[in-house]
Amino acid sequence: MNRESREAARQLCEAGRRAVDLGLSPGASGNVSVRVGAHTLMSPTGVSLRDLDPEDLAVLDRAGEHLSGPPPSKEYPLHLAMYRRVGDARAVVHLHSPHATAASCLPAWSASSALPPVTPYLVMRVGQAPLVPYAAPGSERLALNLSDLPGTFRAALLANHGSLVAAADPAAALDGAVELEEASRIVVSLRGSGYSVLSAEDVRELTGRYGTTWEL
Repeated sequence: MNRESREAARQLCEAGRRAVDLGLSPGASGNVSVRVGAHTLMSPTGVSLRDLDPEDLAVLDRAGEHLSGPPPSKEYPLHLAMYRRVGDARAVVHLHSPHATAASCLPAWSASSALPPVTPYLVMRVGQAPLVPYAAPGSERLALNLSDLPGTFRAALLANHGSLVAAADPAAALDGAVELEEASRIVVSLRGSGYSVLSAEDVRELTGRYGTTWEL
């Protein structure tokens, strides 16, 4: 493993431990990956994100072939599909955090976003996050459901499942997952009551300033 790969592996394991410390990855749930050149380093199957070891990660090629290390998480097709969608992404985080999972069981707010623009921070830091139709975890069908969605996005909720975020590095991907969890917590808390959302003008101002995407 060269220096770049070792540093990427270290950052990935640190993001995994932080996800557990924040209460966003119960048990051995969730999986994380980072792309280095032609290879993807990924959390192994059945291993808690708290226990990730930079020297003991699964290594895949761009087609998903397992090259070395322990077997990857079964969600590797989902990660590869997200890298194909978000060409500049270098890390993907998938979590079963409680509020994002709860929000993923609700009807989508719109065709382009599972959640409404309830806070400026969701619009600024994540952008729209569509609801990916349900398919069994780890299945090729789930990856295809993600690939088939229209529009531009860097995050999504997986129906009845959890969250998925792509970013430039593992820390940024986890930050996006944290913001998605917080927005989900707000939406779930407000469920059944009237609430306001940002106006179209406010959303356009934020997306223009911060380079995110939100279709209204």
